[in-house]
Amino acid sequence: MSPSRLKLAAGLVAASALAGCTLDPAYQRPAAPVPSAWPTGAAYPSTSGQATIAGWRDVVTDARLKQVVEQALANNRDLRIAVANMVAARAQYHVQRADLFPAITANASATYAGEPASAVTGGSGTGRVNEHLYSASVGFSSYELDLFGRVRSLTRAAQEQYFASEEARRAAQISLVAEVAGDWLTLGADRTLLKIAQDTQASDAESLAITQRRLDAGVATALDVAEARTALEQARSDVAADITQVAQDRNALELVVGAPVADALLPDGLDETPPVAETPAGVSSTVLLRRPDVVEAEDQLKAQNANIGAARAAFFPTISLTGSGGGSSTALSRLFSSAAGAWSFAPSISLPLFEGGKNIANLAYAKAERDSAVATYEKSIQTAFREVADALARRGTIDEQLAAQKAESAAAEDALRLSTARYERGSDTYLNLLISQRTLYSARQTLVATQLARSTNLVTLYNALGGGWD
Repeated sequence: MSPSRLKLAAGLVAASALAGCTLDPAYQRPAAPVPSAWPTGAAYPSTSGQATIAGWRDVVTDARLKQVVEQALANNRDLRIAVANMVAARAQYHVQRADLFPAITANASATYAGEPASAVTGGSGTGRVNEHLYSASVGFSSYELDLFGRVRSLTRAAQEQYFASEEARRAAQISLVAEVAGDWLTLGADRTLLKIAQDTQASDAESLAITQRRLDAGVATALDVAEARTALEQARSDVAADITQVAQDRNALELVVGAPVADALLPDGLDETPPVAETPAGVSSTVLLRRPDVVEAEDQLKAQNANIGAARAAFFPTISLTGSGGGSSTALSRLFSSAAGAWSFAPSISLPLFEGGKNIANLAYAKAERDSAVATYEKSIQTAFREVADALARRGTIDEQLAAQKAESAAAEDALRLSTARYERGSDTYLNLLISQRTLYSARQTLVATQLARSTNLVTLYNALGGGWD
């Protein structure tokens, strides 16, 4: 191909790459279908001040839990799947993006042929004629000039799908942190419940022994002994159930982590101080627009918006270019000489005239997919708002509930102490003493459950707000 023609072809390629337009609809983010502020009232905490915490390492304050989360981030299989999906989407984007540029290939060939001399000379001559033909060329084939933006729209759609997969990975990571923290806290709570059950069993065993001695001395009744034995067996059953639950909690935690967790990293019990930071006040509901699943839904919407542009471009002509330049010679030594130069340039245009309504149907389909993506995006914001509002409602009342539960547990201890004194003086029945014991046991269990609810509420807020606050 002559230098002038090469320049012309290169100019056409550059012009299509740099100046190609698209027929995508102008994108506008749908208005968030939720209030700009969280609900207020007796169930909700005060929202004065500004948020300052960001990132799970700032949210998780316990050193052991941080190490467990780090282990999960390195080993969890669901997170690996999300990362693999992101890498695959990125590769698909690069595959689609490659169509914006011509695929330039180099070709070289050699042909060796022999035939009778009579076939060459028209009937005269003897012997055979051997022919050698060598060729080499560089060129591109069926490169589409993207004048109406079809390829560019498809590339943008693939790019937005890649962005969506990245947000899906972020959402998976945030959910993983929250799940690990929740399972770790649950294990600590159940270990505390096991300790309470074991203490109760020991106390009930001692109470049974004392009651038996009182029966032998003629002070207690056989009914008192039977009731004491019933309490002991109930506590023994609870201990067995709690041992099983603790083992299952550890299994659940190690499944999420994706590897065995060292004993030193496990909680001995549920601490009164939560291992998760308090939720900062003053967070606007606009923070939901940065929540990974919401951003993922918007990226999917943008991808569908770009698909409309590609469907519109299908109504317009498609211009393709094929060209090559090189040399052809019967002697390999002369293949690259000026006399052996050869070139070809073959532009083509295709205009859809009748396709049975396929392009119209494709455009209608793309618009319907875009409308579905809008609804999905709006629903994701509404779901996120509800999750945060529910968590805030729990946060606004949990401290009062916890204080009441602590007071109830202290009152139950006093009641047991007084009931024990009355029974030992003979002024009360053993049944009332047993009721006081069971009331205290139940109050301690409920207190642990309330403490767990307070800690997991902080984890839920971390997850619902999208993994931290800016």
